[in-house]
Amino acid sequence: MSTPDKHDPATLGDDTWAVHGGNAIDASGALRTPLVLANSYALPEDASKVSWSDPDTLIYARNGNVNQHALETKLAALEGGEQALVFASGVAALHAVFFTHLRSGDHVVVSAVTYEAVWRLFAELLPKRYGIEATFVDTADLEAVRAAVRPSTRLVHVETIANPTTAVTDIGAVADIAHAAGALLSVDGTFTPPPLYRALADGADLVVHSLTKFINGHGDAMGGAVIGSRELVSTIRNDASVDVGGVLAPFNAWLIMRGSVTLPLRLRQHLATAQRIAAVLDADPRTAFVAYPGLPEHPQHELAARQFGGRGFGAVLAFALDGDAAVQNRFVNALRVITSAVSLGHDESLIVHVAPGTRGGDEHYPEPFQRYGHLRLSVGLEDPDDLIADLRAALDTALPA
Repeated sequence: MSTPDKHDPATLGDDTWAVHGGNAIDASGALRTPLVLANSYALPEDASKVSWSDPDTLIYARNGNVNQHALETKLAALEGGEQALVFASGVAALHAVFFTHLRSGDHVVVSAVTYEAVWRLFAELLPKRYGIEATFVDTADLEAVRAAVRPSTRLVHVETIANPTTAVTDIGAVADIAHAAGALLSVDGTFTPPPLYRALADGADLVVHSLTKFINGHGDAMGGAVIGSRELVSTIRNDASVDVGGVLAPFNAWLIMRGSVTLPLRLRQHLATAQRIAAVLDADPRTAFVAYPGLPEHPQHELAARQFGGRGFGAVLAFALDGDAAVQNRFVNALRVITSAVSLGHDESLIVHVAPGTRGGDEHYPEPFQRYGHLRLSVGLEDPDDLIADLRAALDTALPA
């Protein structure tokens, strides 16, 4: 057994690296990497040899900054990648992957149920403006993925747990399909941050996270990250960060760095409470459906149990009451602990009502989603008994027994 070293992630457990990863004591002696709000950094005496776009040398904050580099160091090791690159938002990180690794005439296979911004990028913007073609498929269906691949396929993009249907993709199997076709596999791992799951270990080439969600965890900073091999991430850094400029500001990097310290601890609470809540809602006859991979009847329950190593099934679930939109709204408005708001992965539980037909690709959703719409619940860190009591009271208001 190697001697633990707080600067060497290979010698540490996840909880320890989450605390120490990326920190460096500077001239002030501060135990944490301080917030550095500089736009520019001092140049060497001979500036004639400086590469003005060098992301590794501190020159200008758009190329890279102290807090950005510290966060990238932490995230790369936490995810098990060689290098990480952070952006101003999760969507900026996703776009950077597509912008860098796709060309006009390329073809992409994309999850039919995917984040709204990804849907619009591949359904509208990239095809119309750059001639990039996309095929949307149910990536939980491996034969459908295989059938969608073309000679021009350069990228397969999936989510570990689909937003919002909670369908689970077999990352290892899809990686094999993509690589056999000479394509890259990019995975949006926002719903399954490490240490819950590391898609790179199962063959993904690039993993994207919305840092806004679980990794920051406090609902007070926006950011995104791309993690993978040094070669792939360096290309994204040079093409889509330095010269496009969607960089993460030092203050947000500092906030996310602070929030990430408790990620492993928070995840354990998120996951345990979500499992309890899913079971309670599933047992209530007033719910029309509950979609959560931790429920035995979920179509990919066994896959999720294997893929996520028994650590949990995520902290986001989708469900609907057996009623129309007015019933769903009455339920949401009756909640007193859970907050009606978008986003997920915060310390507070968040719920949003989405009516049928209001999201891109709605026709690919399971039939109950198309009939009822859905309530997406991101389970927070409150006392589980308080959350369950809040849900039950709101059910009694929306659909009295």
